[in-house]
Amino acid sequence: MRKLLLGEELEKRALELGVDIQGPPRTQSVSGRSPRADDNELQKRVLEAERSIRDQRLWLIAVISAIASVVSAATALVAVLLK
Repeated sequence: MRKLLLGEELEKRALELGVDIQGPPRTQSVSGRSPRADDNELQKRVLEAERSIRDQRLWLIAVISAIASVVSAATALVAVLLK
């Protein structure tokens, strides 16, 4: 397992992944801005985003593999029928 990022490195990775880095909204805030989420929450968000990206890639590999299997089976069937 790789080392979890902290501080500015964590914030930079979150921004690269398009993860929201804002913490919970403050109702008393005049500006309406929220503070940055704490490192634990940001780590959860970054890990979930990375997991989602990894799952999408694996799904694509599974689909390509299934298509290759169908093509292989069809080719074998044609070879047997033409023999």
